[in-house]
Amino acid sequence: MGLAIGIVGLPNVGKSTLFNALLGQAQAQAANYPFCTIDPNVGVVLVPDVRLVQLAALFHPMKTVPTTLEFVDIAGLVAGASKGEGLGNQFLSHIRQVDAIAHVLRCFADPDVVHVGGKVDPRGDRDVVETELMLKDLEQVEKRREKKAKDAKAPGKPGELAKAEIAVLDLVKADLEKGVPVRMQKLAPEALSILSDLFLLTGKPVLYIANVDEEQLTRADDPTVAVVKALAAEEGARCVVISGKVEAELSELPEAERLEFLHSLGLEEPGLNRLVQAGYELLGLATFFTVGVDECRAWTIHRGMTAPQSAGTIHTDFERGFIKADVQRWEDLVRLRTEAAVKAEGLLRIEGKEYRVQDGDVMHFRFNV
Repeated sequence: MGLAIGIVGLPNVGKSTLFNALLGQAQAQAANYPFCTIDPNVGVVLVPDVRLVQLAALFHPMKTVPTTLEFVDIAGLVAGASKGEGLGNQFLSHIRQVDAIAHVLRCFADPDVVHVGGKVDPRGDRDVVETELMLKDLEQVEKRREKKAKDAKAPGKPGELAKAEIAVLDLVKADLEKGVPVRMQKLAPEALSILSDLFLLTGKPVLYIANVDEEQLTRADDPTVAVVKALAAEEGARCVVISGKVEAELSELPEAERLEFLHSLGLEEPGLNRLVQAGYELLGLATFFTVGVDECRAWTIHRGMTAPQSAGTIHTDFERGFIKADVQRWEDLVRLRTEAAVKAEGLLRIEGKEYRVQDGDVMHFRFNV
């Protein structure tokens, strides 16, 4: 669906290491010096989904196709980025182009990996990046306000619209000056619509990644991780605890050895699975499935999309000629093993154009063009 999550943070917090692990190969350079990444690296990542695995086990299809998510490895920001420090303007423009932010915060201590701030301080690191994003947003808002102040002098409706926009810009500016990012400002839908073409950096949804070492992974009361969880809770944001180093080692192992390696660390699944799933949820996405002996496939939609809109993700003809959809829940199909059994239990539904597709629906669309 063309949606992307930008991986951001200070230099040397493990962004590129995590990105490489996500892709399972070293596409992003990772090295021990600031600004190692200059141009953003982009990768398409498969979204792990046990539901698709179980559905494919029923049908033994010729092809199984998971859904995907795009991640962008963005160079490290530093204090002063909003004024151009550390190639800041270039990096901030890269953040502007993504739909959500995965903010990597360093929680591990390693004398061999320099920290630009000289110490491990995840809250301080977050504040540096957030401040630079807010300063850039403030600059954008002020520029727009100057333009609209001229437009407000026009007679009639154009002037009225400009004045309404100025009122919204003034509200946003006041909160930014208080240190409140746009995503945490209590803005009405109409106000958000007015701001939409500004692509404000702090208006993007955020999840936090606590990047830890191997020992911290199994330490329930690690104080540094607790700091990241607390700041995420303050925002109502998600926090994912991952060891970039462990994930990188895991990605280099043969598939058959990965589970044994995880179990040796007391883990059940790769941390990257949780990161991808959290990113998927952050973007407000959901999955429906189509199944059969030819193909079992996961499809990405926005939550709340109707059956015709969801059908359109397969082919525009499906949406244009939509008649109705046969819908069953994935867990019912896995439990009962055949569509006929699901139907016999009264669990196969016929839905029309107004139906909102739910995450985990198994769909068969009927259409006529």
